[in-house]
Amino acid sequence: MIRCLLVREVPFHRLESAGLEISRKKLRDEVLERVKYVKTCVLAREVCLLVRTNRAVLNPKDVQDMCLSISKLCKEEGCKEPSEACQKAADAVGSGDEAKYLDLCAQSCMKCGEARKPTSPAASESRSTYVA
Repeated sequence: MIRCLLVREVPFHRLESAGLEISRKKLRDEVLERVKYVKTCVLAREVCLLVRTNRAVLNPKDVQDMCLSISKLCKEEGCKEPSEACQKAADAVGSGDEAKYLDLCAQSCMKCGEARKPTSPAASESRSTYVA
């Protein structure tokens, strides 16, 4: 005879699958949050670094457009100060004031949370792992 463990009149196997479903939902939420972070913060930081290291070969209009897009990404993530600094840097590039642009760009980078975020050893190991 097969017995089913009952807890509050719910079969044990149903409780177990409900627990797995809760874990799956929690993990899904975490993954979606991480994807949002990568689409905003990480992308903004990478584009910013590309612009700053290659600004000698970019036209002022290119730099201005990219700074504006970085500003929008920062604003979308709720990073008001870096967003405003990028916006002002874009305006400075448009007006031809390179010294002001460089100063504002540096301010934005220092205020960026992505720049201050340490990478954990586990994160660097997971990047080298190939998943098919």
